[in-house]
Amino acid sequence: MSVTVVGLGADGWPGLAPPARTALEKAAVVLGAPRQLDLLPDTVTAHRESWPSPLMPALPGLLERHARDELVVLASGDPMFFGIGSAVLRLRPDAAVVAHPSSLALAAARLGWAEQDVVAVSAVGRPLAAVRAALAPGRRVLVLADSTETPARLAALLVGAGYGAARLSVLTSLGAEHEARADGTAADWHAPTTDPLAVVAVTCPALPDDDLLGRAPGLPDSAYSHDGQLTKAELRALSVAALRPLPGQLLWDVGGGAGSIGIEWCRAEPSARAIAIETRADRAARIAANAETLGAAGLRVVEGDAPEVLAGMEAPDAVFVGGGVSVPGMLDTCRTALRAGGRLVANAVTVEGEAALAAARAEHGGSIRRIAVSRAAPVGRYLGWKAMAPVTQWIFWAGRDGVSGVASQTLDVRKSTPSTTPPWRTP
Repeated sequence: MSVTVVGLGADGWPGLAPPARTALEKAAVVLGAPRQLDLLPDTVTAHRESWPSPLMPALPGLLERHARDELVVLASGDPMFFGIGSAVLRLRPDAAVVAHPSSLALAAARLGWAEQDVVAVSAVGRPLAAVRAALAPGRRVLVLADSTETPARLAALLVGAGYGAARLSVLTSLGAEHEARADGTAADWHAPTTDPLAVVAVTCPALPDDDLLGRAPGLPDSAYSHDGQLTKAELRALSVAALRPLPGQLLWDVGGGAGSIGIEWCRAEPSARAIAIETRADRAARIAANAETLGAAGLRVVEGDAPEVLAGMEAPDAVFVGGGVSVPGMLDTCRTALRAGGRLVANAVTVEGEAALAAARAEHGGSIRRIAVSRAAPVGRYLGWKAMAPVTQWIFWAGRDGVSGVASQTLDVRKSTPSTTPPWRTP
């Protein structure tokens, strides 16, 4: 039998288009949240079943149990915008979707904002800290809330990030007759919110009191809490650029330290994910705290010793090895774990580490370069150059068909001229 996902707004039955009403009137079973089911009129005679908690683990069983029923799944607003529609379609690709204007679209209409110029962040079942990475001077952000506490928590986050002057508008029950709006600034936010499903509009100030971090790699070293185990800004920018963050892809940050590589991978591409592998518990906790502070919601931390702890983990699209490159089996384990087209970047500062990278380059190809950076530092009453420890970096690309068909990346840093040949086609 058929499965139809129907988007339902706060306006309930009156706001539904004819195809949505028809699907509900024909349904034998309707699944939804209690507040959604209560919006349906008596003309919908289907059996009404409330979602269990937690929902996502139970969803496959629910769909299987009602496989012989004419089934409607209710979604809030647009089912395909941070909604349950995509989860249903993964399990039932034949399901139909009847859309409804999203809360973002309704909020943008009320505010007079162009949707294409707005950044949307969902706090529904996701860390609110992700908002931090979206902040920028003059930017407009729409945050989807799932709790009456979200606006106050968001205001506190904005103040802590130097955006206390940001203007907030909390829009509730969008599309319903009792639709409401409250306005204020983050620093002075005291307005109560009674509707848990609200949209919070944030207008960032033109000159916030922060370091203008942005999403480009190479954040100031001062942006991180660390104990000295930190990939410095210049090397971090080059390393993340070599890793090439791409949508939805997964990075292993082996030897996380302060977590800076994984964090900036996630900040560069909001849909990317990272796993930071760290041996020490205190550093693992520090990585998690840095990720929350800097809005890297896609990063998680795994404690353990590499390469042993890497066994059984989800295969990565990219791997960064910032320490332990000379540990037996480290580079081979990371290299062979790569998905097709994956990238491996490994840094070394010791003679032993450099020898391991040179040997890996000789056996497997790729490119190798040495990076030397000097920073100005006081010399008496003047400034002089203080050299940082030079770093040797190996960059390796897996082929289209995985490691078995590997070809070298054709970047010759001695000539400072990158080849235009794709990494899986050896010239």
